[in-house]
Amino acid sequence: MEKDDNLALTLAVGDILERNGVNVIYTRTNDIYESPAQKADEANAANADYFVSIHRNSTPVPNSYSGVESLVYNRYGRAYEMAVNINDQLSRIGMNNLGINERKNLVVLRRTSIPAVLLEIGYVNTDADNVFFDARFDDIANAIAQGILETIQ
Repeated sequence: MEKDDNLALTLAVGDILERNGVNVIYTRTNDIYESPAQKADEANAANADYFVSIHRNSTPVPNSYSGVESLVYNRYGRAYEMAVNINDQLSRIGMNNLGINERKNLVVLRRTSIPAVLLEIGYVNTDADNVFFDARFDDIANAIAQGILETIQ
């Protein structure tokens, strides 16, 4: 399930970041639902420097798309830079880079007062992406963490 993939990947990325001296604050560490508005509010209240939301993508027609897509509120500043860095790292390990797109209507991007990136790590309804996600899970986590570290260091 997407929610399980999201949480497992988030925890793996967070672990790598913490081992590299980054103070990571999670909106969840177990299987609970929080609305996008709650997540944005928590990020703002934590006085965090960045907000990264990890997801798996989906499409109405299975097996029609493959790869990583990053979403930002706009194409300016640190959020866009982080999205570029993460996408570049993921493309280096073999993920199709679908680019960075603006999404002004997404609550977690619109309501955060800090640079925010929403990652769509492969399509949950694309067989090849699921095989890649499972087989290269550690590489994916490392690539995301490296993209983040490249931005903040």
